[in-house]
Amino acid sequence: MIIIPFNKPPKTGNEIKYVTEAINSGHISGDGNFTKRCQTWFEENLPCKKALLTSSCTHSLECSAILLDLKPGDEVIMPSYTFVSTANAFALRGAHIVFVDIRPDTMNINETLIEAAITERTKAIVPIHYAGVACEMDVIMSLAEKYNLTVIEDAAQGMTSTYKGKALGTIGHIGTYSFHETKNYTSAGEGGLLIINDSKYFERAEIIREKGTNRSQFFRGMVDKYSWVDIGSSYLMNDISAAYLWSQIRDIQIIRNNRMKTWLLYHKLLKPLADKNQIIQPTIPESCEHNAHMYYIKVENLKERSNLITHLKDQGILSVFHYVPLHSAKAGIEYGQFHDKDIFTTLESERLLRLPLYYGITTKEVEDVTQAIYSYFKKANNA
Repeated sequence: MIIIPFNKPPKTGNEIKYVTEAINSGHISGDGNFTKRCQTWFEENLPCKKALLTSSCTHSLECSAILLDLKPGDEVIMPSYTFVSTANAFALRGAHIVFVDIRPDTMNINETLIEAAITERTKAIVPIHYAGVACEMDVIMSLAEKYNLTVIEDAAQGMTSTYKGKALGTIGHIGTYSFHETKNYTSAGEGGLLIINDSKYFERAEIIREKGTNRSQFFRGMVDKYSWVDIGSSYLMNDISAAYLWSQIRDIQIIRNNRMKTWLLYHKLLKPLADKNQIIQPTIPESCEHNAHMYYIKVENLKERSNLITHLKDQGILSVFHYVPLHSAKAGIEYGQFHDKDIFTTLESERLLRLPLYYGITTKEVEDVTQAIYSYFKKANNA
């Protein structure tokens, strides 16, 4: 029986109020009042030039891939240590995925290895800000300028995180966010955000998101009728989900502070194990301000991680590991390739274990998790 789950979707108290308001408005499909409120808030507070709510971060990435006009044989650079949507969005457009090794300290793409992976066919770089900790964006943006490449930030885990004071997702030419129920802020289970920072993509992004039509321009009075003008799909978030998200946005700092308190408590309580080299704790570079999206530890190897997961589950605590590197998957082999050597991607991915962290988890529950981890290592050391 699981007593402490890995995740609980955040709920601060006003979700039902705003959802009911959306239902009573008579407009519950996309681009309703709550969608507009959310988009305006993101544009003013991140800040960014254009924010478009979508039905998922996966769909935001797919919009990004369409915007690039990718053709078969074009190449897109990203880490292999990421969720399948990051690669799938570009493979769907016929692109060849080029995987680059990660840094063991942040689990982010190793920015020093990107340039060697660039060829005349390279069209884009897709950095993933793992755990809400930023990649080295100065280096990545310099490479993009040097080789005339587009940067799409996969900031699915990065809402309220920053790099040198800039919000993740607002640094590259395009950014994407997730509001899945496992993220810090959710839009009733699923949802995403497309950030457009390069003005040349503004108009077409709206069209792609609206099934390939210029419907948004019609509602603004820019055209006297709307029609099919480009490829696209139905990528709009419904307004009930936007209403739920609006409630989360209104309490964004409350949720963030609560998660950070939990993150810092884990970090403090587990430090003695790190000092004994029994675990490795997360590293946060000085240039980054993270959002406490997750707390993870690294153990010695895959076997120890499996044993620790079992030990915690036996005590009613659900912990999870994260990505199986994409380049080792069937589709990863078919649609991509690993550039140079896989020194850290597989090794580090097999050691990482995510601990329960969600809005509202109690101090007692965090203490119970850490005590269970201590009991595992005490038992292992005495074996």
